[in-house]
Amino acid sequence: MNAFAMAKTAYSSAGRPTRTARDVEFEAFARITHRIKAAAAGGPVQFSSLAQALHDNRRLWTMLASDVSDKDNSLPPALRARIFYLAEFTFKHTSKVLARQASPDVLIDINTAIMRGLRPAGVQG
Repeated sequence: MNAFAMAKTAYSSAGRPTRTARDVEFEAFARITHRIKAAAAGGPVQFSSLAQALHDNRRLWTMLASDVSDKDNSLPPALRARIFYLAEFTFKHTSKVLARQASPDVLIDINTAIMRGLRPAGVQG
């Protein structure tokens, strides 16, 4: 490897924009939501993939619920309460989906709404 290639490699990550916590949250929701959609579209043969995506979605919502229940969380109390309620709803509805008593569509809708809230209007990404 020549000096130019080494320099290019060494500094290539410096050109990437800094990712905020909101960006990381958005990406987590986007990945999980995409997996839920894809598995749901696959029908019964993709049930194990759906179950794994729903498990990961529960883990994400567990982290959010834990975060908003922390007394030092800086979000407004009303918003914290709404997020906690959505986490509880997500847990209950996920159980129904896993029992094949409900569709995952409402979970997809909730995650999509959260993603919209994490992105300012007009920003793609």
